[in-house]
Amino acid sequence: MTEPSRIEEGRDFSVVLGGPLFQLFRRSHLTGDGLELLHRRLLVITLLAWLPLAILSIILGPSGESLTRVSFFHDVEVHVRFLVALPALIAAELIVHSRIRLVVRRFVERRIVTDDDLPRFDSAIKSAVRLRNSVPAEMVLLIIVYGLGPWLWHTRALHAGPTWYMVGTERWHLTPAGYWYVFVSIPILRFIILRWYLRLFIWFRFLWQVSRLNLHLVPTHPDRAAGLAFLGKSAYAFGPILFAQGAMLAGLVASRVLYKGESLLSFKVQIAGFIIFFVLVILGPLLMFTPGMARAKRKGLADYGQLAQRYVDGFEQKWVRDGSTAPAEELLGAADIQSLADLGNSYAMVREMRPIPFWLEDISRLAAATAAPLLPLLLTILTPEELFLRIVKVVF
Repeated sequence: MTEPSRIEEGRDFSVVLGGPLFQLFRRSHLTGDGLELLHRRLLVITLLAWLPLAILSIILGPSGESLTRVSFFHDVEVHVRFLVALPALIAAELIVHSRIRLVVRRFVERRIVTDDDLPRFDSAIKSAVRLRNSVPAEMVLLIIVYGLGPWLWHTRALHAGPTWYMVGTERWHLTPAGYWYVFVSIPILRFIILRWYLRLFIWFRFLWQVSRLNLHLVPTHPDRAAGLAFLGKSAYAFGPILFAQGAMLAGLVASRVLYKGESLLSFKVQIAGFIIFFVLVILGPLLMFTPGMARAKRKGLADYGQLAQRYVDGFEQKWVRDGSTAPAEELLGAADIQSLADLGNSYAMVREMRPIPFWLEDISRLAAATAAPLLPLLLTILTPEELFLRIVKVVF
């Protein structure tokens, strides 16, 4: 099989480029074949979720401020959800499409997937495409959003008291803006989030199938991960999704701090657990490659150990025993000595190989993406000058 044909085999898989919603966007001219027209999707979907709430709360809102615990324009959680998190989730599609597509190609371009396993690799791609394009799968998400979502929302809102979207505490005693909020805005956000969870499942299911192949892993690869370090770097593509999740948590905490008088420090355990959980969600599944990488390392240590033994035996025989009286000029710059050093470096690279395809840098970057929206909350306990000085100390 020629090299171009090998690359072509894995070129056309995108974890986000497909599905009923994508086809709807194409027909409504909100996207092109390659997720173009991002600005249109950002504008239309964001305004559909947020703008009617603003208009209805102004025109048809409760009469009298005494009926409203928090007005619409003071509801930080709502604005963060629909003006920060929702656009981030929409923009993430283009980033994931461009980055993850290249990851699939690298398995073929770098010959990590051998010729014998290419049919199984192609089968894994076809299986992922079928699930990505599944109409029933997205219908199930829609059923969850409208079947379970309103009940979950009402369980939380039941004790909230009067606000811009609900008058009193009676069941479904909503304002006009509240009806749009519960049955349009929140479902839009939840559907997009659940759709992302489905896409993540499809991606990790595909990687699990690939990890079961007889991969060609090179323990002396300079990336110290048998050639799979690109998987850890590819996780950065999901950074906007983590940012959106962090933004929604930040909105929730901000509303508690600003309007319920709770302390930011009382949320430190929840925030830390939240960040750890979502970093594990993105990087944890990559550990499925660990058994194969560990086998490659053990085999590499055995193979290079045996090679080193044969070489040093010959080296000792030539230069130590038989060559003990050799002139110094012969020894200086001898290729055998340089080869011995190269062999030692190769063995050291195998020994230093890690059995996971990501490292501390990858963990810290994803954690930073998740925590970034939470940083403004520090202004509730620190002055801007104190916050700036602490950031400078951390960075420098």
